Amino acid sequence: MTVSYEASPVPERVVAPAAARIRHGDRVDLLLRMLQVGDPLADAVVVEFDEFGRPARAALQRGLTDGRTSVPDAPPAVDALLAHVEAVPGWVSEEVLDEGDRVSLAVPPHWSRLANAGGSLTHTYSSPAIARLLVGTGRLTSTAPRRLAETGLWNAAAVLPGGLRHGAPGYVQTVQVRLLHARVRATATAHGWDADRWGVPINQADVARTWLDFTVVPFTLLEGIGYRLTGQEQSRLYRYWWYVGHLLGLDEQFFLGVGDHEQAAELLDLLDSTSAAPDENSRALVGALFDAAISNLAAVPRSPMGESGWRDLLHALARRYHGDETADALGIPESPATSLLPLFAVGEAKARLHQLQVPGALQQAEEAGIAARRGLVAALTDSTAYQDHAAAS
Repeated sequence: MTVSYEASPVPERVVAPAAARIRHGDRVDLLLRMLQVGDPLADAVVVEFDEFGRPARAALQRGLTDGRTSVPDAPPAVDALLAHVEAVPGWVSEEVLDEGDRVSLAVPPHWSRLANAGGSLTHTYSSPAIARLLVGTGRLTSTAPRRLAETGLWNAAAVLPGGLRHGAPGYVQTVQVRLLHARVRATATAHGWDADRWGVPINQADVARTWLDFTVVPFTLLEGIGYRLTGQEQSRLYRYWWYVGHLLGLDEQFFLGVGDHEQAAELLDLLDSTSAAPDENSRALVGALFDAAISNLAAVPRSPMGESGWRDLLHALARRYHGDETADALGIPESPATSLLPLFAVGEAKARLHQLQVPGALQQAEEAGIAARRGLVAALTDSTAYQDHAAAS
């Protein structure tokens, strides 16, 4: 999706725009515009959900699973969204869709969980604007384990081989997540959300932040323990997530052309350097997130550590990635495991070299990742918040 809008007033959430302009030039103008842009296609569908109720939801769900042609009488906004997500852009590789995000799948499951909690979601929550909105829903602090599981379910479905093919679970769930964003946006706006201060709820810049939180953020954290991607792997990772961004309704101006960590880090710096420091909402979300993630890690069969060990390691990794100032603001304490990170890095670097050089080793790691994701999908049998919102009943 690509949209263009007239320049809007700068929301109060933006800090140091002049300094950002020195480093990023006209990209600052893109950021300022996109802070006031939601997702017109998805927002219109939510309006139809409220107007037509179950028939609109049923049409959307059937259209996602069986194709747009299966619902010729779909309401106009539902039909427009289906047309958008079914129109596969020319830059999408059929081979990549069949393979899935094998770069992410190859990461050992325990490192993936740590990177997602200590890197991805912590970075998402460090934005005061996003944290304020999420705490306002009343969900993520009180039911953090469930929400963490739901995020993991969506991510697993999205990265599995064939997961983003039309009608596949990852494809369907990604659009459902997009629609849940639209619902949160509508609800927050109806309850007096201050867009002049915070920008539109879950605006395009916020979605771009989330996109980075599943690409450059976790893999940069993993570099700190010796797990580094090759240039070819970076290219494959981003090309796959271009399509995820498209399905999520992210404007192409943010992600097309981002093909490696260096380019992604430039966008990340644009967003981070103009965002205020984490606040009390951020701290509440991260605290609940860490408790849930640590409990999950310790509960894995044959876990090598108990909760205290995982907590120390998660704190060490998070502080290493986010830096002391941000970690302090988020309430992440110093950890005795920090001194052990260089040892982890040596061991993981050797394991990674083996994975890349020994015939069949990388494929074996990918297959293990596929099995782990499929196990996660099978374990969460109840419907998710994004599935419930899109449900026809």
